Order: sequence, then structure tokens, then C-alpha cells
Amino acid sequence: MHQPERNAIEAMLHEQRHSILEQDDTITGFNVGINAGASAGQTVFHIHVHLIPRRVGEVVDPRGGVRGVIPNEQSYQ
Repeated sequence: MHQPERNAIEAMLHEQRHSILEQDDTITGFNVGINAGASAGQTVFHIHVHLIPRRVGEVVDPRGGVRGVIPNEQSYQ
């Protein structure tokens, strides 16, 4: 991606975050994910970004964020 595209994605994430928080006051955090390359799980080769709303208590231990997709990295000790 070129810098203007990166800037546009960052602006979009901020706008969507604000919009989501206005609609649902139970959301307390977000994960942002991008799958880049087949070994990272990308199946359609284009740019897209996941903005994932999160809530307190939805998982027992949220430390590590989206690390749960990496075998042997799910546990913080």
C-alpha cells in the first residue's frame, strides 16, 4: 500500500470506532487485524482490515489479544 492508502485506512478505523461506540456502550475495547499472506491466513489477496469490538468479560483472560490464533502462544504466564 502507498502512504495515502494507509492514511485512509487509519482514518476509517477511527471513524468506525467512534460510530460503533456511539451505537453500543457495552464495547470496552477493540482488536485490529490484517491477514497478509497465505501463511497468515489470507485467502483473498487484497487489502482488508478487521475491526473487532470487544467487551469486558467475554473471554476469561484477554491478555495477548488475537494471539489465540497462534498455536502455543495462547497462554501468557
